[in-house]
Amino acid sequence: MTGVTALEKTLIGVEASAGGSTDTPSTHWRGMGKVKDRLEVVNPPERVGKVGGTTRSYIPRKGGEVTLDGDATFEQLCYIKNAGIYATDPTTDAGSAQVWTWNVQVNSTDSLSSSDLDTLVVESGDNNEAERARYCFVREYTESGRQGEALQVNAILGTRAPSTCTFTSVGDTDFQNPAQSILGSLVALYIDDSTGTIGTTQASETYLEHTLRHRTGWVELPARDGRLDFSNVKHIDDEILLDVVFEHTGEAVTEKTAWRNETGRALRLQFTGDDMSTTDAGATYNAYTYRMDLYGKWLTFGAEGLEDQDGDNIYRGTLRVAWDADADEKATFIIANESSVLP
Repeated sequence: MTGVTALEKTLIGVEASAGGSTDTPSTHWRGMGKVKDRLEVVNPPERVGKVGGTTRSYIPRKGGEVTLDGDATFEQLCYIKNAGIYATDPTTDAGSAQVWTWNVQVNSTDSLSSSDLDTLVVESGDNNEAERARYCFVREYTESGRQGEALQVNAILGTRAPSTCTFTSVGDTDFQNPAQSILGSLVALYIDDSTGTIGTTQASETYLEHTLRHRTGWVELPARDGRLDFSNVKHIDDEILLDVVFEHTGEAVTEKTAWRNETGRALRLQFTGDDMSTTDAGATYNAYTYRMDLYGKWLTFGAEGLEDQDGDNIYRGTLRVAWDADADEKATFIIANESSVLP
């Protein structure tokens, strides 16, 4: 049997225990996925009287990498956050919304233990062969939003050494869940001083597109227990950068001034989707919502001068997200959907 591109698929699931040998995927990843083997083969240098040496070799290191990309949805983006920041469970709103919240780590008392993560098991391949990777955690991910497109997510996951497998049967019942992509056009951007209240001042005519880049801080802890891949993961320093393209408006000029004056900024990007199946006047979220609250300062804003984009003048800015002493905040991600558990 030969492999067919159209018959490729990627399955994901949360491991009951990190690297669990019997844990299996539970749902389809509704995008593109690939399992990559990072096994290393070394041919040591030697002089044994043979031109080109011999076939002597050894494997000093094993491991893998998974890439997951595609439309970000209100449900499956939770997998990326739970495997890249820390695992959380939703709270129930007054209506039918389930509210998932991640406060990015700042202090030593925050969720920094490897047991705080939801690691994943991933299977990917086609009709001819599948590969399985365990102990998958998100090293870094990007989210890109543009007019007329769905929000795109690209995640890079570290994994233990992958192996050939037979696909787990997860059925087709989840093909309607998730059904809702996060749309790049259904977004509001708010910009305030970090000394004020985030989400107060909407930049209604200036925001064109953005890319969020999050290096999560989770890395492999080199094995010291007889493994050639990793035995555990740990959290080191992270990095969050937000690249934004602005119309050349008065709001953009204000942000250029904030860059030059090193003024702390509080940015909120809030995406909305369909209404919840049950709404309530007292609910915080009566519609599917993805919100990111980011604090920091502009690394650069309009430094290259005006740029032309299809006859339109624009400025580009990069916000370095970090803990702000005035606000005592760094970054918070919130997703409101109707899933009390992930599919």
